[in-house]
Amino acid sequence: MIYIFVYVFHLSSAAVSSNCSPQDDFGLPVFLTTEDFTIGGIFPLHYRVELPSTDFIKKPLKAQCQGFDPRAFRWALTMKLAVEQINNRNDLLPNHTLSYRIFDSCSTPVTAQKAVLAALNSQDVMQSSMCTGSGPLLGLVGESGSSQSIVLSRTLQPFRIPMISYFSTCSCLSDRKQFPTFFRVVPNDDYQVKAITQLLKKFGWTWIGVVTEDHDYGRFALQGLKQEIENTDICLAYHEMIPKDYTREKALKILNVIRESKAKVVVVFSVEGEFYPFLREFMIQNITGIQWIASEAWVTASILAKTYPFLEGTIGFAIRQGHIPGLEDYLKIVNPERYPSNPQVQELWESLYGCSPSSSSSLNSHLPRCTGKETLREEYSAYMNTSSPRVSYNVYKAVYAFAHSLHNLIHCEPGNGPFENFSCADFNNVHPWQLQHYLQEVSFSVSGQNVNFDNKGNSIPYYDLINWQRHTNGDMQFVKVGLYDGAQHPGRELFIQEQAIMWPNQYNKVPVSVCTDRCTPGFRKAVHRGQPLCCFDCVPCESGKISNQTDSVDCLSCPEDYWSNANGTMCIPKVVEFLSHDAMGMTLTVMAIVGAFLTITVLVIFLYNKGTPIVRVNNSELSFFILLSLTLCFLCALVFIGEPTSWSCMLRHTAFSITFSLCISCILGKTLVVLAAFTATRPGNNIMKWLGPTQQRIIIFSCTLVQVLICTAWLVASPPFPYRNTKYQQSKIILDCSVGSDLAFWCVLGYIGLLACVCFFLAFLARKLPGNFNEAKYITFSMLIFCAVWLAFVPAYVSQPGKFTTAVEIFAILGSSFGLLLCLFAPKCYIILLKPEKNTKQHLLGKVTK
Repeated sequence: MIYIFVYVFHLSSAAVSSNCSPQDDFGLPVFLTTEDFTIGGIFPLHYRVELPSTDFIKKPLKAQCQGFDPRAFRWALTMKLAVEQINNRNDLLPNHTLSYRIFDSCSTPVTAQKAVLAALNSQDVMQSSMCTGSGPLLGLVGESGSSQSIVLSRTLQPFRIPMISYFSTCSCLSDRKQFPTFFRVVPNDDYQVKAITQLLKKFGWTWIGVVTEDHDYGRFALQGLKQEIENTDICLAYHEMIPKDYTREKALKILNVIRESKAKVVVVFSVEGEFYPFLREFMIQNITGIQWIASEAWVTASILAKTYPFLEGTIGFAIRQGHIPGLEDYLKIVNPERYPSNPQVQELWESLYGCSPSSSSSLNSHLPRCTGKETLREEYSAYMNTSSPRVSYNVYKAVYAFAHSLHNLIHCEPGNGPFENFSCADFNNVHPWQLQHYLQEVSFSVSGQNVNFDNKGNSIPYYDLINWQRHTNGDMQFVKVGLYDGAQHPGRELFIQEQAIMWPNQYNKVPVSVCTDRCTPGFRKAVHRGQPLCCFDCVPCESGKISNQTDSVDCLSCPEDYWSNANGTMCIPKVVEFLSHDAMGMTLTVMAIVGAFLTITVLVIFLYNKGTPIVRVNNSELSFFILLSLTLCFLCALVFIGEPTSWSCMLRHTAFSITFSLCISCILGKTLVVLAAFTATRPGNNIMKWLGPTQQRIIIFSCTLVQVLICTAWLVASPPFPYRNTKYQQSKIILDCSVGSDLAFWCVLGYIGLLACVCFFLAFLARKLPGNFNEAKYITFSMLIFCAVWLAFVPAYVSQPGKFTTAVEIFAILGSSFGLLLCLFAPKCYIILLKPEKNTKQHLLGKVTK
């Protein structure tokens, strides 16, 4: 703003007094014409400025622009050509002509400031030492660098002079409060960083480095990129800035970061002039394996492609190309003979051909004199290539935008058409602020492309995706492999022809740039504390959880009836566990059948020998009842084997409890008969008349009936049912029978235990009966085994759910049944089958004489 103040001060002073002079040389324009309407143009014809040293004693020398840029000179010539074409047209600005005043900014804001002040002043300031007033500047085409455009726009803003940039992409320039007169025919960086982000996501590049220039363009582009990748899987490994005061030491420091980083994809936001010396040092250090992502500022820079072959495979977004009629022929006629006094044309020749066109040229005194036989230097061969101009085409559109807006302003009809709300102007009364209004609404087509501006002065966001590929002849070519169209629906903006891309070193494989290799399905990402989200460990999913996608943030729990497979990639149905006909089930089945067969065999033996003393003395009817109930006890164990159903669950517990109650009731009745039979021998004891066959049947029926009533109440109130237990073992579904009512279940077992205890007590009282009749001892021992088995069953039943619980219950049934069978009937069968001589009444009563 200091420069603006100085400039306004000079203008106001000139209005009061004609006795003022400029403090310094403004610098002559590169090209200049004088016509009806003047448009300024500022281009970076040189890469940099060398500032002179100063001792603060005497006035410092003038800054020198260094490094002539033929590419930017072609942009200036394009503006010149566009103005001349417009002046020759009859349908655009008829009877009026445009003039131009083109200056060099030397790619620096300070020189750009000096250039715009020179453009604002009248032509007289270059021809005399007196200030005569401001020049008739209506608009400005410029600049390429965003930092320079910021300076230009702020300088022009107080005078409401519009400017159209052809290559400044900083998103900051879209702020209408700060830059109300700024327009551009190039998309702003908001769209470029969106396109780059989509490109990174497309190829899975999640760990990237960023290198920027130390200007507003680089800073705002980095800021926009960070915002775009904020909610994605992409992380920034490092950000390095190419310093303004470039030194080899600072460059080596940046290169060391690039070399040591795992990020193999580097995004560069820089103009070619800033990037060129950095790449020179990069080549010296021989760093390989880098995939460059170029910004639109250098993605089509031919001098970089010619000079640095290691950039092969570079990919980036370029502004839209177009067609400029007559440009190639126009470039051919620009030569030192046509412009003998133009130093920039002299520099162009020296750059293109490596010789000095004039002996008086002191720009590069070491160059030989041109002979006319020189050929175009290899690194600048693209200067004459006008087949697909991009930045030049933007310059072309900018000039035409001013021409169409000025045409609409002069030829408008008040109150009619799209400009009815704007004031009209005649030829002698055209103001820049009027032109600004018409620029906002202008819409036209040039060389087949529509040109217009949105409410922020931006143009349609459209990019070509460019890939640097080496041709068979060794030349680097810019091949279009896709595009980005910001006007498309979200998610459909980017189109890529992947098969057409040539990666670095002519590999056909997409480069990999990740902090950590991707987590395969079955694993989840575990982020390191204090590190970016892209750096993580791959942790296997816990049992019961899966991840079926790459780079899963978390593992998903399987549904209740499902479990994870061994790899943790999919949910599979849980194993349903129940006591089936496997090895364990078959073993128990065989045992139950064998037990039932043995019991039936004993029954047959007793039936066959029912007339013998040992069968008759042991109450054959009760023995038959006991054997029949034991057979049912063995067979009821089979109900416990197989998949539980509603009927089997109800049957297994009720059948078990009733058959065992019947068996123990029979044993109880037998115990009472044995006890009564041997106590009835005492005088006056007639207890046997109360324990006849009828009474025995009543006892058995009554004891069994109690259990039947308990089971009936159980089935009515809360019957057993199949139950899928998914809690005990998460990887399995334990299919079992729930007892329904725990109280009823324990009542059933308790009642059987009560009968067994009563039997044990009575048999214990009768253990010392006379003779060889040891029935009471056998009953005592059998009840002892029975109780021991069922007491051992209780803790095993409670502690181990699943098929093992069922197996334990079956084992308790079979064990107690075998105990009863062996203790009660094995001795008798032994006598019947092996010791028939002892099967006598005398032996049983202990009256055998020796």
